[in-house]
Amino acid sequence: MTFRIHSLPIAPFRPLFALDDAALERLGARRMVADTPHSAPCRVSLIDAAPGEALILLNHRHLDVPTSPYRSGGPVFVREAAVEADPTPDTVPDMLARRLLSARAYDATGMMTDADVVEGADLAARLTLWFADPAVERVQIHTARRGCFMAEARRA
Repeated sequence: MTFRIHSLPIAPFRPLFALDDAALERLGARRMVADTPHSAPCRVSLIDAAPGEALILLNHRHLDVPTSPYRSGGPVFVREAAVEADPTPDTVPDMLARRLLSARAYDATGMMTDADVVEGADLAARLTLWFADPAVERVQIHTARRGCFMAEARRA
């Protein structure tokens, strides 16, 4: 085993679905409905929402290392019906495998050590190479075109 893909936990997002649209807007979030296949990838379940499925779109701080200049956040979708994903080690969920990705490797201090654009089908090989380096603690995976955070890989 070399890596495991990690989803976001559901707990912080679950209360959002009980809020009305005005309360969500005050938080900078929006209630959405997926309109086309593969248009709304859920960061908790690591699957694409089906057309007609309810989601919340909100900003999430995905690299929360206060001392790092790479500290960052961005928009994520969370499906109302999401159940936390638990991918098998050394596997890439279909939601990632079907996309062009930007992957960014970080050390324990949150400093970027490397980055690459990779087809999702080739992500496993790239992660295996990065995690062969003991300095790499995590790899954050983003969409290549829009740059949105998708998931994080850590050494298995």
